[in-house]
Amino acid sequence: MELLSLAVLGILIVISPGADFVLIFKNSLSQGRSAGVLTSIGIASGVCIHVGYSIIGIGYFISENELLFSIVKYLGAAYLIYLGLTGVFKNKIKFNKEVENNKSTLNSNYFLQGFLCNLLNPKTMLFFLSVFSQIIALGHSTTFIVSYGAYIVILHGAWFCIVSYLVTSNSLLTILERFSRQINQVCGLGLVIFGVFLFLGG
Repeated sequence: MELLSLAVLGILIVISPGADFVLIFKNSLSQGRSAGVLTSIGIASGVCIHVGYSIIGIGYFISENELLFSIVKYLGAAYLIYLGLTGVFKNKIKFNKEVENNKSTLNSNYFLQGFLCNLLNPKTMLFFLSVFSQIIALGHSTTFIVSYGAYIVILHGAWFCIVSYLVTSNSLLTILERFSRQINQVCGLGLVIFGVFLFLGG
């Protein structure tokens, strides 16, 4: 059951709309699927960095100060609840479909755009620290934790490649836009439940 919960959390992390989603939408719609896929790979690479420093940094907290780690763990659970509530009450996403196709941007490095968008987002930094503090607190082996990190990275790459295909298909894009509020609410509720569970169980 715990493994299933972590798998579901990974999916919620990935499909919750944010800055990465907006960038994928913009690049895919204005420059095509190839640009979207390259941006997706860049985002997944940024996630690799977040996973790495989260695992190493939280491991350091544990080895140096158990009290400090407990503080990080509870703050992390509270942050998950906050993000969840934000998603539950967030309005429907509005997509701007009037994007000018500027040929001068065709040579832009879409991989770098995705990488920096993900890596430099402070909310993403806090999010990964929150999630991995909970996973490490559950007492899993290093192999499991690293494997879960790889799972998160692969999910990001796969999901945003799928989004790039959805964005370049008008019929699917209409459906995505229509149910964007429901997507936010489901993801938000899931994060709230997970955060409360971790907070009470910690």
